[in-house]
Amino acid sequence: MLSSRRVMNRTVWRLLLVCLGVVLALGVVGVARLADEPCGPLSRTACVRVLFLGNSYTYVNDLPTVFRDLARAGGRNVETGMVANGGETLAQHAASSDSLGAIRGSPWQFVVLQEQSEIPALASAWQTQMFPAAETLVATIRSVAATPVLLETWAHRDGLPDQGLDYAAMQAAITQGYRSLGATLGVAVAPAGEAWQSVLQANPTIALWQADGSHPSPAGTYLAACVLYDRIFDASPVGISDAGGLSSDVAHALQVAAGSP
Repeated sequence: MLSSRRVMNRTVWRLLLVCLGVVLALGVVGVARLADEPCGPLSRTACVRVLFLGNSYTYVNDLPTVFRDLARAGGRNVETGMVANGGETLAQHAASSDSLGAIRGSPWQFVVLQEQSEIPALASAWQTQMFPAAETLVATIRSVAATPVLLETWAHRDGLPDQGLDYAAMQAAITQGYRSLGATLGVAVAPAGEAWQSVLQANPTIALWQADGSHPSPAGTYLAACVLYDRIFDASPVGISDAGGLSSDVAHALQVAAGSP
């Protein structure tokens, strides 16, 4: 009786192991297939794939996912990717095999470029670092038939005191830096920094920065996502139900601000 139970136990375990192997195999196949199938849950609509190249301003609060969720709630079938390391500059992206490989490795429709926070505000750094790097990246992006988008960032809450720039002056310099780059290279600019400034004036109680006065709060990231939605799809995000975890009133205010710059 004992031996028959052992045989039965062994048989049950073998069946369980076989089933587990099948489940794991299906899981691997499913993941491999996802790259070849229409992205997102709205499989009957055209897929829009967006790659983000940035740094902590992009990966804090996971801007690509916030943008994707907002877009999907707006009826857009979106998938996103990201290459971003702390403090990473466009010059580093332009020299990075990871970034260049990501651009060339998938059929992206858009590639969002986000520069380190201070470089666009400093004329010498713009000229020697940001411009040549962006020129290289834009050429690479266009070579794979994707569309580059510049994500204009926001100034530090206290500006750059060592450069004699307060918040307003730093934002003006950043705005000019991105606008000049966009005009020179023929690239659309998503003016998150200007929308940020608009929110500060109209709704100063909305906290857009984290405590460090530099990185975005969830509201700041949601605002950047709304601005990108407005520029990439040429459509207002106002009325989209996804609030990014914010209150509906705050989300609505940010949606409205995204189209105002």
